[in-house]
Amino acid sequence: MLFTNYLFAITDDVGIFQHSIYGIPDLSEGYTTDDNCRALILAVMLFEGSKKQKYLKLIYKYLAFMLYAQNNNGKFKNFMSFNREFLDGEGSEDCFGRCVWALGRTSSSSSIPENIKRSCCHMINKALDYLPKLNSPRAKAYSIVGLSYLTERPEVINHIKNLSMSLVELYTQFKDGDWHWFEDSMTYGNAIFPWSLFKSYNILKLDVLLQTAKESMDFLGQNTLRKDFFKPIGCNGWFMKGKESAVYDEQPIEACETLLSYLEYYEITKDKKYLKNAERCFKWYTGQNSKGVSLIDRDTGACYDGLNEKGLNLNQGSESLVSYGIAFMEISKYKKIKTLQ
Repeated sequence: MLFTNYLFAITDDVGIFQHSIYGIPDLSEGYTTDDNCRALILAVMLFEGSKKQKYLKLIYKYLAFMLYAQNNNGKFKNFMSFNREFLDGEGSEDCFGRCVWALGRTSSSSSIPENIKRSCCHMINKALDYLPKLNSPRAKAYSIVGLSYLTERPEVINHIKNLSMSLVELYTQFKDGDWHWFEDSMTYGNAIFPWSLFKSYNILKLDVLLQTAKESMDFLGQNTLRKDFFKPIGCNGWFMKGKESAVYDEQPIEACETLLSYLEYYEITKDKKYLKNAERCFKWYTGQNSKGVSLIDRDTGACYDGLNEKGLNLNQGSESLVSYGIAFMEISKYKKIKTLQ
């Protein structure tokens, strides 16, 4: 898999770099916990599929970064300079939620050594106390996904239910006529909302969770799969209720998380149209998009940072690569990918 070469190229002995200037890591931008926890998920997937020690070494690095970043209250610092100094005392709640996702995913893997899982549980235990304090809807959704891997713990079930029902309350509050969403705008990381509720439905079996997940996912699809290709909500203005959606820029993370949500939708319903929609999300990376260009660098396997009005954003940061890698690993479970990897 060519993209793994670039994963190693942008990872040093501390962790994965945040940004690049074209195809070279921008050391001045340092690292983020956000990127390292997402990279952890990809490294776990790669190790599960190959058992190669080089991927286990990545897992050590990314987890060590997260362990160093966690505060005593369970939250995580986010931004670290190239000098290995954290620049913030506490990261965003969204960062916290993504960390819970990564830790839950890692600790549930049968391929991961037990003592590494204990390190994950150490961090999860500290994070659990902060869950009731969350305000960010996305942080709640990411946390639900992470907690869905830990359902052998009774207190986790309670957290999943409380967080899920708070999202349902938001959906009920903002749902209006032809607007079926959790906020009065659609911005970034949109698919995490329905995906988290599909996950919680699988655990709690509450009809309201499935209904809300379906309605919101269908609404997202109506606004991103209008044509033969996936077109995420543009980040230059987003999609505000009652207005037109921004056209650009299109970001790789949206294709990945929408793909993940559609795969969950498919697993619940076994309706192949949702599997096809997931495949359309993946093909956004390989050229089936609004510009008709591949986002994958044929020479290095890196993923470009998105699409703008002029075409490709030629920078190749870690979020883009990891999003592509996770999408590739997940869709490959269902489809044989006949494309540059």
